[in-house]
Amino acid sequence: MSLREKVGQLFVVRPEALEPAIRYAEDTELPPYRLQAVSDGMRRRAADYPVGGVLLFGHNILDEKQLHTFTRDLRALPGAPLLCIDEEGGRVSRIAGNPAFDVPVYENMAAVGASGDPRRAFEAGSSIGAYLHRYGLEIDFAPVADVNTNPQNIVIGPRAFSDDPAVAAPMVAAFVRGLAEAGVTGCLKHFPGHGDTRTDTHFGFAATSKDWAQMLDCEMPSFRAGIAAGVPLVMAAHIAAPAVTGDDLPATMSPVLLQDKLRGELGFDGLVVTDALEMHAVSRRFGNAEAAVRALLAGADILLCPQNLQEAFDGVVRAVEDGSVSRERLERSVSRILALKRKIRK
Repeated sequence: MSLREKVGQLFVVRPEALEPAIRYAEDTELPPYRLQAVSDGMRRRAADYPVGGVLLFGHNILDEKQLHTFTRDLRALPGAPLLCIDEEGGRVSRIAGNPAFDVPVYENMAAVGASGDPRRAFEAGSSIGAYLHRYGLEIDFAPVADVNTNPQNIVIGPRAFSDDPAVAAPMVAAFVRGLAEAGVTGCLKHFPGHGDTRTDTHFGFAATSKDWAQMLDCEMPSFRAGIAAGVPLVMAAHIAAPAVTGDDLPATMSPVLLQDKLRGELGFDGLVVTDALEMHAVSRRFGNAEAAVRALLAGADILLCPQNLQEAFDGVVRAVEDGSVSRERLERSVSRILALKRKIRK
């Protein structure tokens, strides 16, 4: 693989990032474009920017026939991108929220957690995984492993299984196993826990005041359970934890959280994916190239949805060429990504 092909494997992007005819400053501008098919322009850009994955949103999905064709054509692009989606069950459901699809619909994961029965979470993961697999989706950025302990939290709420870690942890593990049984790869989110914050990182800076001992008691049981269940992916949040790290860097850019805590202490040896780098918690503070390079150096393997793919991609290429990011560091992430692709597509 060339350097650009290796760097490309790090990126999972919106389909619109590959469409030269679409220019946008905010993701809210994208739904009217209704990008739902691969164009010749996308094929040309993917030849120059061969990404490792594509993340579909609700406005990219019309109906069953369109989705089957779209996933087939996306997978054929240079880079052989993994096909990803956020299908949590509840309000974040790109397919189940579309009336053109006859699939199981869940009120939210809090309702599943309230049953107290992890078999209900397994059933949800298995049911969701079954239709994702049927439509060609390979990675589900779910389950939400957060513990919703802050009633002022505006972003997590009933997306989480519970406000009790003893309830949430077995639910998270069961959902992961349900997805896997259906042939879909899950992803725990949002490390180190978005449930005790007041701010939505889509719009600005967020932080937790907890120290690591407090997190071990509340936030970490769900992540430990998901890791023990074999989840291959953990998504890092743009959440600062100054009582843990001593600084205000988001977890996505914190070697203390990603390397010392997630990999070292929790023993996670899979892929670390950033939350979307286009979110304001990052994009209003760091440039595209800087954010991508910082996340990579901190220990992230997959760089999700940069605000500008070309700037972020070229920035990582330059960083490898000038030695800011070592070849060995790049190879380590690329090897993990390719190993996951082989496992998914065996």
